[in-house]
Amino acid sequence: MKWMFLAVLALTLGTVSPLRADDDSSRVFEIRTYTTAEGKLQDLQRRFREHTLKLFERHGMVNIAYWIPQDPTASNNTLIYVLAHKSREAAAQSWAAFSADPEWKRVRAASEANGPIVIKVESTFVQATDFSPMK
Repeated sequence: MKWMFLAVLALTLGTVSPLRADDDSSRVFEIRTYTTAEGKLQDLQRRFREHTLKLFERHGMVNIAYWIPQDPTASNNTLIYVLAHKSREAAAQSWAAFSADPEWKRVRAASEANGPIVIKVESTFVQATDFSPMK
């Protein structure tokens, strides 16, 4: 199932021409999958919608796309998204700065006042192949 998602993702990203960066061979994409606690997916979506995307941009991450799976089981507790980074090193620096950001700490604490939202995070870094329409 995950491989099917990755294939669809590659096709989708390859059709989005403004995101092309053919001259940047070090650019990487990060595919992140968040599993929420029961009943917390809307809280997570609200946090992303109102705060997280802007904070990511502030710290050098490029928001590519966000999805909720159509699979009935995962559609209630899963958010999948893709970020672009200049490199793996840039990604590490961005995540460190994001994690230390006082606004992020405040937003996270407020959004988790009634308990944790995310119970599992999966992250996979991928790099475009030489034949990929999008790099």
